[in-house]
Amino acid sequence: MHKIWVIARREYLAAVRTKSFVVSLVFMPLLMLGSAAVQGLVDDLATSQENRYAVVDRTPDQALFPVLEAFAQTRNERQLLDPISGKQTGPRFLLERVAPSADTPEAIRAQLFDLSERVRQGKLTGLLDIGADVMRMPPPVGERGSVRYLSNSPTNDAFSRWVVVGLNEGIVARRCEAAGVPREKVARLVQPTLVQGKGLFKRDPATDAIVETSDSGRAVHTLVPIGLAGLMFMVIMVGAAPLLHGMIEEKTQRIAEVLLGSVRPFQLMMGKLLGMMGVSLTLAAVYLGGAYSALDRWGYAEYMPAELLVWFVLYQSLAVLMFGSLFIAIGAACTDAKESQTLLMPVMIVIMLPIMALRHIVQEPNSAFSTWASFVPFATPMLMMPRIGLPPGAPWWQPPLGVLGVLLTTLVCVYAAGRIFRVGILMQGKGARLSDLARWVIRG
Repeated sequence: MHKIWVIARREYLAAVRTKSFVVSLVFMPLLMLGSAAVQGLVDDLATSQENRYAVVDRTPDQALFPVLEAFAQTRNERQLLDPISGKQTGPRFLLERVAPSADTPEAIRAQLFDLSERVRQGKLTGLLDIGADVMRMPPPVGERGSVRYLSNSPTNDAFSRWVVVGLNEGIVARRCEAAGVPREKVARLVQPTLVQGKGLFKRDPATDAIVETSDSGRAVHTLVPIGLAGLMFMVIMVGAAPLLHGMIEEKTQRIAEVLLGSVRPFQLMMGKLLGMMGVSLTLAAVYLGGAYSALDRWGYAEYMPAELLVWFVLYQSLAVLMFGSLFIAIGAACTDAKESQTLLMPVMIVIMLPIMALRHIVQEPNSAFSTWASFVPFATPMLMMPRIGLPPGAPWWQPPLGVLGVLLTTLVCVYAAGRIFRVGILMQGKGARLSDLARWVIRG
């Protein structure tokens, strides 16, 4: 045990004393802030532009175009300006009135083709074709009773989502006028009722008064568990990658052979794993300390309770040992970094799968899928954390059961990695295949 501790201490100090560790420790938050700043800059550039759209209004007397033009003017002059900063929050929509062609299918197609060419040339962002009978009640089936938005940017649906509101207001107003019904009365009758998503009422510990959960508090309550899962994934990747490459380097330079003259292979492997776990916990402690200080300053420290942090440390430690043992076994079995990529791919897929399922876990933390997925040992650390932190929380018995499953899997992984490490660390000149690794685990 003393030799394992000496190796672990040496691996930990060798990692945290390097300039690269300090730079990564500081650079990671700066990178995240920088990406947010770049995203904000890109959004500012995108919102400052003007988008021009051609509108072909085939209704009688082109009755809907003035409605859309006034709607666009109101948007551009009032709704786009942030009330606090006064900055533009979206691209301006400029509508170009195009006289409709003759009312024949051939003429309509020819006109839309000409306008489509202008879109392809970049002179227009898109075009809106309003059928001649859209204001009839009910509108006929087909092109005459429909509205079509044509564009070569299918992912940019801002205009189509905006214009449907103005179109419906204009069409309903004309229908009410034709039916002799006051538009204001109809608007009051069909005014929708909004459903506000709120948290449960709670008792304020300071005043003992019953209060409503604020919207910002609900957002923080959701973001904290997601952030912890993301931090766990980042720490595993940051700690495991150097361990893999360091193992390959020690093997190719025959440093490992010198070390094995003083310690057994399992002691060397466990020392490296514990050193890696110390590095990962150091990273987590720094980032969690910064996050808790920020939440405490803004008055949201209650959403990161000590119980949640204890579960995080426990799951983080087991996840590092579990995945780290796989990384170090791959490093011992390979002769260079190129060979390690083939064996590393299945492990990377296993690590990435919980991140792919995180969205469903956040939306329905206690559904059948979320419950069963969080008990898959390789996914438990990153999926159980959101379930613990998100209201109403996982049942009390599930987190300990998840820890037990991860602990047993970790023991199996460490045992298998130890047998692979014992054989692979001394092999030179030839990389191992998956069949070789399986044989080493079974036969030693």
